[in-house]
Amino acid sequence: MTERPKVKSSSEKELDKAEEQFKAFEKNIHDLNVDTLNQAPKLDLEPSNRLSQQEISESRDIYLKPYRSISSREKFNEDYRSEFNFKKEYVYFIAENHEVIGEDIDLWTKPFAGMPAEEWKVPTNKPIWAPRYVAERIKECKYHVMAMAEKTTNADSNTQFYGQMVVQNTKQRLDALPATKQRSIFMGAGVF
Repeated sequence: MTERPKVKSSSEKELDKAEEQFKAFEKNIHDLNVDTLNQAPKLDLEPSNRLSQQEISESRDIYLKPYRSISSREKFNEDYRSEFNFKKEYVYFIAENHEVIGEDIDLWTKPFAGMPAEEWKVPTNKPIWAPRYVAERIKECKYHVMAMAEKTTNADSNTQFYGQMVVQNTKQRLDALPATKQRSIFMGAGVF
């Protein structure tokens, strides 16, 4: 912090109060951690696709492949082979973009060391087949909405100080909703 200016004693008291309030606010910001953020209520969003089960059953199968792939020099750890085999299974789902409705999703994945980094262009609002790790990566895309608490903590002369920083809710930015087809039961789809 910068050096204090030399002022009269009443102004000095005001500076002390402001400094204490600033330190309290700073401590409040530092107290926000991942656990506090994860306790925030999740905002319920209505699915943007309106496909019936019959439309899903009659839709043509779209199998996604990586748009671009960048190889890795790392060696794959064989201890994770069974988990890798599970994550690479193709699942049937409908991807949604809640931020820009209808826009395709462009994302990168690299679920395990030793695997190539892959770019995926995922169409939204239609049932697709893609590896489980792509659907899980899409489900991870969320953010926390933060705001100041609305109560006034202190009011001095011309200034008002408001309460602490709180997490209002968690908003799902992208989503992957499981879809089902009669034959998807045999392919291990719909579960991720």
